[in-house]
Amino acid sequence: MNNCLALIFAHDENPALTPLVNERVAAAIPFAGKYRSIDFPLSNCLHSGIRNILVCTHQKYYSLQKHLRDGWSVFNPELSEYITVVPPQVALTAKPPISDYDLIEQQIYLLERSTSDYVLLLNGAHIYRMDYSAMLEEHIKSKADMTLACTNTFLTSSNCRSVSVDDSNRITKLSASCEAEGLISMNILISNRDTFIDKLKTQRDNLSKITNLANALVKECLTEKNIQVYHFGGKAGRVSPDNYWAAIDSLDTYYQANMDLLNPTPAIDIYQPDWHIRTYQQQTPPARTVPDQYGNEGIFINSILAGGTVIEGGSVQQSILFPCVYVGSEAFVENSIVFEQVRIESGAKIKNCIIEKHNSIPKNETIGYDLDADRKRFQVTDKGIVIIPPRFEFE
Repeated sequence: MNNCLALIFAHDENPALTPLVNERVAAAIPFAGKYRSIDFPLSNCLHSGIRNILVCTHQKYYSLQKHLRDGWSVFNPELSEYITVVPPQVALTAKPPISDYDLIEQQIYLLERSTSDYVLLLNGAHIYRMDYSAMLEEHIKSKADMTLACTNTFLTSSNCRSVSVDDSNRITKLSASCEAEGLISMNILISNRDTFIDKLKTQRDNLSKITNLANALVKECLTEKNIQVYHFGGKAGRVSPDNYWAAIDSLDTYYQANMDLLNPTPAIDIYQPDWHIRTYQQQTPPARTVPDQYGNEGIFINSILAGGTVIEGGSVQQSILFPCVYVGSEAFVENSIVFEQVRIESGAKIKNCIIEKHNSIPKNETIGYDLDADRKRFQVTDKGIVIIPPRFEFE
């Protein structure tokens, strides 16, 4: 696996994720009470034995870079291991959002200097667990020029593409959209390094116009290269086959991916002992429940609570609370995601919300029960999730 270089694209500023990407890239969005989205592909690399990783980013990357510094300074450069953030090396004339190609074009010299024979393309805003070593092994065994990971999970996404294969598992067609049945590209690609560099240099006009580089490369090489499919979720590799994959490309998909963790049997197994998801662990006191001054017990039901959270006489149900959240007396939080450093004061009623960090919900405030009223103050998604931006000023 030291012969494989991972490129993780972490520049996505998808407007559909506003306001979660107002101050961060999509790969740095908090997830599941303690993680960032990029922790999943990074943990997959770590467990798969891939220790050469370039994180390609553009704007708003301070939060991401800080997270990588604090949580991922585990690789030893003396052993030729590294995670390196590579922003653009010169000023870009293109207006954001820029393409994957725009970032990689300026880093070709890093690829040429690399001793790796293979390149692995990943997206930093996808939630899944995968053993890349099994995919690389299949890529080498099949003598492919490229191998594209595919799943049977249907997604409604602008970047979703259906894939057709022949009897030899070779890709014959990449559709312009997704079909409800069949294989779907996961935008995870292994390429022989020389093939990858050659295509970057010779197909600039075609590749630079397309946001997703993995799918673009497959499309350009279908007729002349052997491009194999790797079936995600099978028995190969050391990951328990939960077959879960979510692309965080809208507020509703982000919300649902978090809520999936609250099922009696979570859709994605983040509890597998030998495949933990690594992240930066904040130094916070334990979460606790405590009665209020009237003797009302603080309770939580089927929820995820991060360290530093205090529920003082309030109730939290079917929700995910990030570090240092306070829930006051007789406050009620249901089906919601609450980011760090949020106070929900006494008597407040919160349902079906995503509350960004550094907010204070006033006493007796009600959000999520009257969507028509909520739309006058907040953004409401197609599925009725109310989004409270950071530092919102309540009247």
